[in-house]
Amino acid sequence: MTQWQRVYIDVDCIIQSDGVMRPRIIKWPDGRHFIIDRVICRRQAAAAKAGGQGDRYTIAVCGQERYLFFERSSNISGNTIGKWYVEVEVPVQYFRSTRRGNPTTQKEYKCLQNS
Repeated sequence: MTQWQRVYIDVDCIIQSDGVMRPRIIKWPDGRHFIIDRVICRRQAAAAKAGGQGDRYTIAVCGQERYLFFERSSNISGNTIGKWYVEVEVPVQYFRSTRRGNPTTQKEYKCLQNS
């Protein structure tokens, strides 16, 4: 049995002259980097597995389609406009034993394998 949770990640992106954000590189907390081959589409959608809503980017990484989410900040002042995250599958027994939102093992960082 598994549980899905959000893992917040760093993303390098380009903001085009028309205001569209284009994610380019995903940076995992454990130091791994993955180049986004292409952005297939972007739409407002909920994260069905881990909960939450915002912009869901369908992206191609290493030739496979995955979802990348952008959660917009409710505070429009300041420098924070939102956060990027992915949905990660975590075994239930392990999920219950860790601090919420702070994954600590390599198991939880399966690079976009189960999104």
